[in-house]
Amino acid sequence: MAITGNGSLATLLFLFVIPAALHKGAAQYPVQSQNLVTDNVEVMEGDVAVISCRVKNNDDSVIQLLNPNRQTIYFRDVRPLKDARFQLVNFSDNELRVSLSNVSLSDEGRYVCQLYTDPPQEAYADITVLIPPGNPIIESREGQVIEGNETEMTCTAMGSKPAATIRWMKGDKELQGISKVEETYDHMFTVTSQLRFIVTKEDDGMPVVCIVDHPAVKDFQALTYLVVHYKPEVKIIVEFPDGLPREGQNMELSCQAKGKPHPQQINWVKVDDDLPSHALITGPDLYIENLNKTYNGTYRCFAANSVGESYDDYILYVYDAPTTTPIPTTATTTNPTTTISLPEATADTTPSAEPAAHDSRAGEGAPRAVDHAVIGGVVAVVVFAMLCLLIILGRYFARHKGTYFTHEAKGADDAADADTAIINAEGGHNNSDEKKEYYI
Repeated sequence: MAITGNGSLATLLFLFVIPAALHKGAAQYPVQSQNLVTDNVEVMEGDVAVISCRVKNNDDSVIQLLNPNRQTIYFRDVRPLKDARFQLVNFSDNELRVSLSNVSLSDEGRYVCQLYTDPPQEAYADITVLIPPGNPIIESREGQVIEGNETEMTCTAMGSKPAATIRWMKGDKELQGISKVEETYDHMFTVTSQLRFIVTKEDDGMPVVCIVDHPAVKDFQALTYLVVHYKPEVKIIVEFPDGLPREGQNMELSCQAKGKPHPQQINWVKVDDDLPSHALITGPDLYIENLNKTYNGTYRCFAANSVGESYDDYILYVYDAPTTTPIPTTATTTNPTTTISLPEATADTTPSAEPAAHDSRAGEGAPRAVDHAVIGGVVAVVVFAMLCLLIILGRYFARHKGTYFTHEAKGADDAADADTAIINAEGGHNNSDEKKEYYI
């Protein structure tokens, strides 16, 4: 169909009268054709929507676009509707594409693509206007939650279209809430979700997130952190002594307590008895001097805050004081002629034996090892030496047993008798030779 004429009035009459007549006949026998196609459109409020009417096989029939009230927006490439927000994007024998800017909720509805054939063909494009919700709001029934109690939280997403959905996350765990949807007078929706759960002390500081899912927005969420109060956790630490407590030693016990709020009161008691008279309490520490076995028993530390009270026990058992046995230093062996001092068996290994002086077990009755073979060897050598000495001395004294002098009187042979020989011999003493004889 061609439009001819010299005046604009004739053109306008043609555009409004002819389509009106065609509408009258086409309204009785509309046909939804597969030859004429279009697409549904979702658009954010305030954005631009584009409607495309496409013909697969066109035989030069006229294409026009109608609004939900079936008013002509475009007839071919002419816009009879006085709404400047509609603009022609493309016109050809096979397509009529129109844009609608600054979309509002009133623009929502079913738009009609129409092809003037016999019978007329129609295709429908539904425009859905998306309105995102306002910022979600999290509210809690109480600001501070006590460990073991139930808490309730509410998340609200207002003024959306369509209705939003709400999910809950506590840390990295998803929780299930109960949602309620309300439609307002202007066809908008408000969604409220309630979440309930039992809190533990591990939940203190845990993030709780309300996540709003909506076609118009992504990652729309509200965040809050849990504040959980819990009673103290108490633990007794032995500061000293190291190892087993023994009589005469000093002891210090430290009471470590944490909770929320922080414990303001810490007390020490002895179960079923009184604390030792000279025990000293300084803040969370208990100090006991000069331990003895009368102090045995259970010592308890209490810690309290506004939530409650807790305690920890330490069972004291005092052991005997360490004992030390004197270690002999010298062994002595005596015989009738010689006294020999023997050092300890370990005297020749003093460097290796020295660390034993630092061993906590040294001097507690452990005998020192003695090398009996060494002692036996030393005794044998001594006895052999003594025997050799005795033999040498005996031979010496035997060789010097008789030493004497003899004098022979000269001229005794000429004497007539013995008396004369003696007299003559006496007279010859000074001139006689000295002779020595040795006998063994």
